[in-house]
Amino acid sequence: MRADFVPQAAIRFTDRLAAGRTSVRMSEMSAPHYTDEHILNYPVEYIAGIDLYNAGEFHAAHDAWEERWMGPVGPDEKLFLQAMIQSAVAFHHLQIGRPGAARQMYLAAKEKFGRLGCKIFMSLDLEDYQAQLDRALSWLTSVPDPREIEQPQIEPPVITLIAELDEQN
Repeated sequence: MRADFVPQAAIRFTDRLAAGRTSVRMSEMSAPHYTDEHILNYPVEYIAGIDLYNAGEFHAAHDAWEERWMGPVGPDEKLFLQAMIQSAVAFHHLQIGRPGAARQMYLAAKEKFGRLGCKIFMSLDLEDYQAQLDRALSWLTSVPDPREIEQPQIEPPVITLIAELDEQN
């Protein structure tokens, strides 16, 4: 990982923040989402994607994680990143009024998380994250066509890494 590399998604996010176009959820302000150890040991795209996702910048989070996903990464990390990308894209589709596409991305993300076959990946508690994801998006599967019902108030997951580094990933 190059110390001087900053994903383009993070730069776009910074520009939007400076322009006052990004809101911050109260849950983001309560505690740090990762430690200095995480910053030193995980790819910058992963950390940037977490920041963007937690700020509600789901498309930008997708961009950051996709930069990493497109590179030379192992098959488990590729599967994990694809699931994270799809979960972010599900929320982006809701932001632009496409609940059917959101449901497709939500279900695809769930399937990929299931294929990982582990409880923690890159210090993310997958069981907790998926429980948050289900609380926010399970309504999409309650009817044959989610366009038929009004979108409820949702609280997207807040990504917080566990303190221990995941040495295997």
